[in-house]
Amino acid sequence: MTKKLFRIFTTIFIITLGTVLGASLLAGAVVAPTIFHSEQFLGSELLSRFQEGLLMTHVFEILAYAVNFLIVLAILYEVIKFKAFESSKWSLGLTFLVVASGLLFTSYYIPQILEMQSAGEVVTSGHIFANVHKASEWNFKLFSFATLGLLILTLRKALR
Repeated sequence: MTKKLFRIFTTIFIITLGTVLGASLLAGAVVAPTIFHSEQFLGSELLSRFQEGLLMTHVFEILAYAVNFLIVLAILYEVIKFKAFESSKWSLGLTFLVVASGLLFTSYYIPQILEMQSAGEVVTSGHIFANVHKASEWNFKLFSFATLGLLILTLRKALR
């Protein structure tokens, strides 16, 4: 790959990292509290907790497309760097965390939550759902921190 092409790919990768990180933070810090406390904004409770959960799951289903796109780009970017002997243990480690936690989010937690939601409100009010949900939150935080770390590392290298 030529240097100019690699610079363009690096720019696309940095923009994708920043965009997915921003979307993740927006979903977790703004959208979730708004949906789960909708009564504060609407004046009365229009949606049940279960219905609010369905909405939030749909937001994360859409976000999963961006996460999967980032995973593909991260793997390609790291393979190209590895073949050029330009990768480091930090970039390999952060890429692994982004890929592993991203795939857990999109391929395990979202399908698991959707399956439980399709079983109805009784299942989602139980402790098993609460544990799966809590684990998915921790996994998504790991994904966000790894994405931030990879963004910083890639930016530092690109700006040299």
